[in-house]
Amino acid sequence: MASRAEPAAWAEPAARTGPADTGERRDWRDAARDAADLALLGILLTLAAAPLLTAAAAAGTASAAVHDWTRTGSWPSARTTVRRFGRSVLPGVPVSLLALAGAALLAADLAALATGRVPGGPVALLVTALIAASLAGYAGLVVVEVGGNGGGRWRASARSAARACLDAPTRWAALTGVVALAGLLTVLVTPVAVPILAGYTVAALHAVAVRRPVTAAVVGRRELP
Repeated sequence: MASRAEPAAWAEPAARTGPADTGERRDWRDAARDAADLALLGILLTLAAAPLLTAAAAAGTASAAVHDWTRTGSWPSARTTVRRFGRSVLPGVPVSLLALAGAALLAADLAALATGRVPGGPVALLVTALIAASLAGYAGLVVVEVGGNGGGRWRASARSAARACLDAPTRWAALTGVVALAGLLTVLVTPVAVPILAGYTVAALHAVAVRRPVTAAVVGRRELP
């Protein structure tokens, strides 16, 4: 956990070099501080999502915090984060219910196929698992899009994520891999480490989803292709 007096992810922006600032050379202390900040973010995300109906608001708020961090090098203030969370709780309830219902149905379907209670065999099980993983990758991109929208606007973010998946299937596949790896680690690690993993997963989704095309460089007033 970070050694600063206030929790980095929900405290006033720290005066430090972040991912968006490449002008200075970073050392192991910066990496350790970032790791501690993301671990704390995951713990707070898990606590905020514990009532289940607030899961969408918690994920969106955490994603917005990571979005700010990756682009400015500073975490949002506690006031900003609390305001984002409070503003997105009610709009996020239907999203939480939809996500929980979808996850429960897919899990039940996978369990039924794995135990042979429904026909289909290994082929149907594999197809269902691939569909579930793809949907999870899409959901991960929706969370990233929501973070770019300040932690809300789920419907618009879902449409934007759908277009992005169709435009860049390789990115969709990469996001699916991130979510699948996070799910595997969730099963393998000790339960107390699962909340910490949540923060790293959100950061990994942002890292994979971010687009870095450089169409022009501006030097003074001159634009270079």
